[in-house]
Amino acid sequence: MSADVPADVPVDVRGLVKRFGRTAALDGLDLRVEQGEIHGFIGPNGSGKTTTLRVLLGLIRPDAGHVRVLGGDARRDAVELHRRMAYVPGDVSLWPDLTGGEVIDFLGALRGGLDVARRDALVERFALDPTTRSRAYSRGNRQKVALVAALSSDVELLVLDEPTTGLDPLVDAEFRRVLGEERDRGRTVLLSSHVLSEVEALADRMTIIRRGRTVESGSLPELRHLCRTTVTAELAAPVPRTDDLAGVHLGEVRGRVVVCDVDPAAMDGLMRRLSAAGIVRLEVRPPSLEQVFLAEFAPTTREASA
Repeated sequence: MSADVPADVPVDVRGLVKRFGRTAALDGLDLRVEQGEIHGFIGPNGSGKTTTLRVLLGLIRPDAGHVRVLGGDARRDAVELHRRMAYVPGDVSLWPDLTGGEVIDFLGALRGGLDVARRDALVERFALDPTTRSRAYSRGNRQKVALVAALSSDVELLVLDEPTTGLDPLVDAEFRRVLGEERDRGRTVLLSSHVLSEVEALADRMTIIRRGRTVESGSLPELRHLCRTTVTAELAAPVPRTDDLAGVHLGEVRGRVVVCDVDPAAMDGLMRRLSAAGIVRLEVRPPSLEQVFLAEFAPTTREASA
């Protein structure tokens, strides 16, 4: 292993390049997942998320870049690494003649064994009938089988690609609780999902990619510099003027109530102006991950429309 790669970094990707003919699916992508964290991996369709995961799983060979998974080479050490990691895709295919329970046990054996008590608890929590043959399962139940197999296996890294596809809201909520438990147990999770509320609720840090490149990486508080905060204030005195404050974008004024969107650097100046008028009630709403995501990609969307 290269001396400049910490041994405890489960996923370390730098300058990853992958081309399919003239198309650059990945164009210098960077991704670093720390030990014991849930790391969100998000981007619009066609941004390179699935290609990245396939490289990490050793399914395709990169054209250039540095790729280490659990300290090993993703492609050369694929057999060994697949015993230490579990992958759940967004559309699961199962052996039709096996029952769900048989599939779970088989996948667990491939990964070096599973925790039987954990398996049984997850089957109950996900409301899965393990005696049903796979051919009779709905899409959501096939997803449950894959999740139970992954979450009950004795692995270090979970790679989840749209894992809640087809799950009903109750099972989805249970999955979120389970994944939080996995993090608390020290398991590392790479979560790729279009459900931004799910990533926001679960991820410790996240990486946003576009056109095969990393555009932002960090915790949600660190990414909020991309978007404005909404401030609603009820004042004791008439609303002061704010049009002279750079970075403060007035939304509306209702009597002595003012609503505005504020760039991070302008927050202090606005608070001073509002405090001088006497703050009776104040609500500050930082942007959600969805707002951050839209702020990052809205210009691209407008360009595409044009």
